[in-house]
Amino acid sequence: MSGTNLSEILFKPSFKLPETSTLVTRARHPGGQGPVLAALDGANPSNWYRMINRLLWIWRGVDAWEIEETLARIAASKAERTDDRLLDTVIGYRPGNWIYEWSHQGMAWQQKAMDEPQPEVSGEQWLKAANFYSIAAYPHLPGDQLAEQAETLANRAWEEAASRLSYQLKALTFPISGEGILTGFLHLPSEGNGPFPTVLVCGGLDMLQNDTYRLFHDYFAPAGMAMLTIDMPSIGFSSKWKLSQDSSFLHQQVLKAMADIPWIDPQRITAFGFRFGANIAVRLAYLESQRLRGVACLGPVVHALLTDTGRQDRVPGMYMDVLASRIGMAHASDAALKIELSRYSLKTQGLLGRRCPIPMLAGYWENDPFSPKEEATLIVSSSSSGTLLAVKPAPVYQNFHHALLNIRDWLKKN
Repeated sequence: MSGTNLSEILFKPSFKLPETSTLVTRARHPGGQGPVLAALDGANPSNWYRMINRLLWIWRGVDAWEIEETLARIAASKAERTDDRLLDTVIGYRPGNWIYEWSHQGMAWQQKAMDEPQPEVSGEQWLKAANFYSIAAYPHLPGDQLAEQAETLANRAWEEAASRLSYQLKALTFPISGEGILTGFLHLPSEGNGPFPTVLVCGGLDMLQNDTYRLFHDYFAPAGMAMLTIDMPSIGFSSKWKLSQDSSFLHQQVLKAMADIPWIDPQRITAFGFRFGANIAVRLAYLESQRLRGVACLGPVVHALLTDTGRQDRVPGMYMDVLASRIGMAHASDAALKIELSRYSLKTQGLLGRRCPIPMLAGYWENDPFSPKEEATLIVSSSSSGTLLAVKPAPVYQNFHHALLNIRDWLKKN
């Protein structure tokens, strides 16, 4: 990164840009209908618009005390809010604003990284900066200009980190059916020359590519596996494409192109999906079974949440806002949104329920508000060789780690 601080170029004091919680205008209470706690999504305290996802933020490398310190600064702000009931709705890029406070923390780590002479230590500090910038942009709603600037900082910090760490990160471009070029990142183990068995990761709707680095570093790389990521439609490098009923559109074209990438073994490609990313991964299992050796998913969103209006009313408003914004219905009525979401169900589309020729694993938590056990069971029963993985609720961090180890080993075996 040049001597000029990119954050100073991107961020300038502004009080006129729309605040994040106002970008989706469907009729609903922004705080949701009640308390929700989910391992992959966090909690939705009644006085916050965003879900507070401590588990994944800590897992990604953010210190718990920094999370609490940043949240405390936001909560203590006396600045004007869009909604006085919601602490994270401070208007404008200034102290107390969600994007400001998390970016401020990221800038501190960025400065440490720039001053650190040891490459490996500097790389870890750049990673921390990337994590804070990504949280600043969360939940990555299209049209959130300040969030988009934070995403730019996150991606730059991530690339700076990769240039200093022992693993290789290769930026790849994929032509998308005459609609432009998509950028993805291939993570390669430090040992071996390849071609490597490779996992195509399909993240959640509120994740950037760099949010999955820990997945590669701690799980896939030690097993000699490469990892390829692309952003979900309407976010990050995929922001020009909205999410459609053909949810696997981008990933399908990338999967086809993977056979021509010299570091990837085309006979040993698997896919792994979180939350809505499982919708894409399972869809690939049906449409591109000849290119995949297996599909694993965790907390899948493939049918129930997309068709059950009662379940939709119970999940936090932020999550429904994310769904609405991704499919280009930020200003539609709730009734129209729910009708449209039902078309994204893989069961409604006539896929799930039919026999899938490749192995599929589905992990679930009991009483998951986003993905009931029946969701995972439906996936497993539709596979020619299905594996059901129950994840115990407590201790949450340890069991999440063990679930990822089990999934890694299952993918490696396949």
